[in-house]
Amino acid sequence: MKTYNFREFPIKVYGVPFFEETKQMMRLPEYIIDKYPYFEHIGRRCPGVRVCFRTNSKNFIVKVSLKTLSVDAGMSLYGCQSALVLVGEKNNRKYLGLVGPSDYSTMVCEKTFGKSDAMEDVIIWLPRNEIIENIEILIEDESTISEPTPYKYSKPVLFLGSSITEGGCSCNVTNAYNAILSERLDFDYYNFGFSGLCRGQIEIAEYIGTLDISAFVFDYDHNAPNVEHLQKTHEPFYKAIRKAHPNIPILMMTKPKEAYTAEDIARREVVKTTYLKAVQDGDTAVYFIDGEIFFGDRDRHLCTIDTIHPNDLGFYRMANVIEPVMKEMLLQSL
Repeated sequence: MKTYNFREFPIKVYGVPFFEETKQMMRLPEYIIDKYPYFEHIGRRCPGVRVCFRTNSKNFIVKVSLKTLSVDAGMSLYGCQSALVLVGEKNNRKYLGLVGPSDYSTMVCEKTFGKSDAMEDVIIWLPRNEIIENIEILIEDESTISEPTPYKYSKPVLFLGSSITEGGCSCNVTNAYNAILSERLDFDYYNFGFSGLCRGQIEIAEYIGTLDISAFVFDYDHNAPNVEHLQKTHEPFYKAIRKAHPNIPILMMTKPKEAYTAEDIARREVVKTTYLKAVQDGDTAVYFIDGEIFFGDRDRHLCTIDTIHPNDLGFYRMANVIEPVMKEMLLQSL
């Protein structure tokens, strides 16, 4: 079989800023990690990253080497340490399965997948939790490989927020709300969910200002230590993004939850105030969604694993609420 490294043409990696230039699998640059050492691991792991190509190989092997492997109390090996493989055209993909470790001591894993001998898109969604060492694709000697079908909206949407943004705690990486939206609406995206650590750091806003993105979604209220911190950082963060990207659509959301407490309501008011001030100042490309509506009117208690992190049903309902707003944002970004 012929072997291709994921950094090689014609394989395409989506979801990592500046990957074409650096070939580095990291969401945050070194200068931010140096300033905030708590990003050392989380800034180098890459939830939402997709390795894509087309091939007519009836059988192909995906080999994933992990640099880190650790237990997550809220997610299984399937949900956060395994890569997920899909094949087929957009909006009609077939789920082939997972390639991941069988236990917490296995750092290299591989699996053979079968498909038709037609030239088809293959998309490999990488693990949420771990730093990736290497990925190899092996195809049959007589087969060919080519670049993947491009996204309809090729300039990425950037999602910034908490562990929920990052995909916790869906059973598979494709079940996070932003992954669902990407597949439904055919847009590329960056996942800047930083579990427990997204606190409106202005350096991250300034870094986002250097990225070529089509739209921005943020909801870090869950990670703000208190209401006062959110008040101090939320509007400056928005203004920094708007200064760097004067025309892109910006969506402000609050955290999903079955029932808001008094403090949750206070946090929501901070976010809504930023939104209303932006509208009052003439920003016509800003949107707001109240996170308390995400879980719908019925069986709301079925939507989280721990009253905080959505499960698959919770993420699905979130995607349904956000989808019409995202459609409008993508059209506005053209």
